[in-house]
Amino acid sequence: MTCIQGIKIHQSHKLANLTTWRIGGPAEFLAEPINIKELQTLLIWANAKNINCNVIGAGSNLLINDSGLNGLSICLRKLQGSSLNKKSGLIDAFAGESIPNLARKAAKAGLHGLEWAVGIPGTVGGAAVMNAGAQGSQIQETLHSVLVMPRSGTDPFIINSQELNFSYRYSRLQEEKLIVLSAKFLLEPGHDQKELSHITHQNLIHRTSTQPYHLPSCGSVFRNPEPLKAGQIIEGLGLKGKSIGGAEISKLHANFIINTGEGTAADIKQLIQLVQRRVKKTHDLELQTEVKQLGF
Repeated sequence: MTCIQGIKIHQSHKLANLTTWRIGGPAEFLAEPINIKELQTLLIWANAKNINCNVIGAGSNLLINDSGLNGLSICLRKLQGSSLNKKSGLIDAFAGESIPNLARKAAKAGLHGLEWAVGIPGTVGGAAVMNAGAQGSQIQETLHSVLVMPRSGTDPFIINSQELNFSYRYSRLQEEKLIVLSAKFLLEPGHDQKELSHITHQNLIHRTSTQPYHLPSCGSVFRNPEPLKAGQIIEGLGLKGKSIGGAEISKLHANFIINTGEGTAADIKQLIQLVQRRVKKTHDLELQTEVKQLGF
């Protein structure tokens, strides 16, 4: 381990523990900044050394190669914190804040608009980048703006929601070399706190009873080829329970691939490709993934 201006940088650090699939080789360098200043310092250092940077949030919707990642991996899970204004409905949350936690906080404050998000296994930053959604709702409906920083480490700036070019599971943040530092949401204030908390809890029960949240997965693997549902298409092909090595298409929900214990990134990738080939052959559909792949 080494330090850059007091910031710990780990060497050859296993990344599997930072992903919800519990899969991934070691990072050449790994740092977990606790504030924006530390993140900026790390980016400037990496750019000066011509070191490649990878940014990780909660590690959901992420497949990291078994051989690991070269360069500096920056995990933002410790960049947490949020503030809620009960009167205006404005929420300001750092990128590493858990979306389920934010949904619960909003409900307890009587702020309506994030009840659906309680089962999203990710962070504020990742949700903004992916335009995360569930139960017919998406982040874009309540997102007001994001504070971003270029990967060069230059000064942060704000992008308003209308400028993010949102569409289904897409924002312009997927195309640009920007890191989400925090996000503002505008919710409806003045709702009954107990009722919102009840709805939020029921949504979580529904998610956990219909999806395999008790096992390592990345959430939904494939984007829905609207108006069709990827899970229904995969199930219709009889692929529930299909496995390669330690990777298995969930018997509970066909759009989930679980790690049964000894799964590798190679297993997951092969299973994804098998599904894509079968869907293409049978339905002539190009099934696209929600999963970001690093190190391949």
